[in-house]
Amino acid sequence: MRSEQPMPGNPWPHEMTITVEDRPNALLELLWIREAYGLRLVGDHLPPPLVDSPPAVTGGTSTPATRGAWEEAWPRIWDGAAAHAGAEADPSQFERLGLTGPGSIERAELLRRMVGPTWRDEFGDDAFADDSYNRWLQIGMDAHLAKLPISLEDHPERRDLAVLIPAWRAGLTKVVTIPCAGEYVHRVGAHGLLMTDGTREDSDAYRRALRSFA
Repeated sequence: MRSEQPMPGNPWPHEMTITVEDRPNALLELLWIREAYGLRLVGDHLPPPLVDSPPAVTGGTSTPATRGAWEEAWPRIWDGAAAHAGAEADPSQFERLGLTGPGSIERAELLRRMVGPTWRDEFGDDAFADDSYNRWLQIGMDAHLAKLPISLEDHPERRDLAVLIPAWRAGLTKVVTIPCAGEYVHRVGAHGLLMTDGTREDSDAYRRALRSFA
């Protein structure tokens, strides 16, 4: 969200850019893994349960040994993926990607840095073999699209602009949301806020979140 030139009567500062990441793939995968496999996790700032919990996955790659490894690794991967989701994108990475050769080590490393830490990096794709993940993802996407504001003025950033501007001046440039229950806010990196969809949708809760940054 940004305008190139100052616009008379427009309260949005023309130099202000705010990015909203409302379907962070790496975080969605981790949230699904946590609930579909019933992981018991310990860690600071872990997000609340999903609003729409997926069906439990039984059998497959989940064994007592793998579960122990999963439960130990999940908070660490989550912290890394959340920090990456909240970071500002580096536009030069796409340029550099075009200069690397297909299948090269340099290209693979650059892609890894662009995507950030993921569950699949460490444990592969086996946990997602069950089709329930894709079904859950599609249901969530349909619900997300159905709730998108129709007009620009209905967007939470426009609605709560008076509180957003001080947060931006304090360094906020990115808002990341996850489909978890309740009010939850966690600062990720120097420029990002991670919160539930419900926190951003509710004006009072969103203003509290923004004030926590400023």
